Amino acid sequence: MRTSIPNVLSIAGVDPSGGAGVLADIKTFSALGAYGCGVIAALTAQNTCGVTAVHVPPADFLRVQIDTLFADVALDATKIGMLGSAQVTMTVAERLAHWNAANVVLDPVMIAKSGDALLARDAIAMLRESLFPQALMITPNLPEAGVLLEQRAPESVREMYRAAERLRMLLPLSSERWVLLKGGHLPGNELVDLLFDGDRMVEMPAPRIETKNTHGTGCSFSSAIAALLPRHAGGFRPVEAAVRQARQWLHGAIAHSGELTVGSGHGPLHHFHALWPPAGK
Repeated sequence: MRTSIPNVLSIAGVDPSGGAGVLADIKTFSALGAYGCGVIAALTAQNTCGVTAVHVPPADFLRVQIDTLFADVALDATKIGMLGSAQVTMTVAERLAHWNAANVVLDPVMIAKSGDALLARDAIAMLRESLFPQALMITPNLPEAGVLLEQRAPESVREMYRAAERLRMLLPLSSERWVLLKGGHLPGNELVDLLFDGDRMVEMPAPRIETKNTHGTGCSFSSAIAALLPRHAGGFRPVEAAVRQARQWLHGAIAHSGELTVGSGHGPLHHFHALWPPAGK
């Protein structure tokens, strides 16, 4: 098990309300004992109720951000979130390949909690072709899985099994790669996530927490995994251990989200629930 503090990078968009994107990723890294770095791939005008505008910075500046950071900081893991366009996606893929980035966790962000589109349609094929080959893990939710597989989203755990198998086929077959298919969109009082490496299918159930404060759940989950992967390196089933610890932390962040008062829509998670004193104390 690692004893030094890992350096972890988020390449994603900015949500000014702090519930999702790079700001949420940095909170997650910090809460789980990693030093967080951030490269800005997109800007949004956004609050807890919705997205009103998206601006994608020039790809050349994105390239400079990545190259400047990797030239100086030894990065132990990279989480990829909202990219916005095909050109940005290609630039990220080229620079991560150049720097041989380790422990890449790819969250294929396509749709905001409010339903707003966050990834251009022509970027989806680029995502599969250029970034999937570099990812140690992809973490789609059910609607994202449907888009990636060009079919309707899975509607049952049984359909999730088949989707996870097909998603794994989009990753390199000759090396250790993982699919984490998140089942939060299934109906019922229990949600199930599936973790699949092409051989073992690990079913991870959890009780559903009734709250509207779920903004940025996917961003924070994938960031938690990226933060924890370096710490579990060398241990028993390190990827599965990192995912299980990330899920436990995420469950607490959702359960304590009501302690925050942020906006009137889908509120954020409480990333520091284990570190901050309860409200009023």
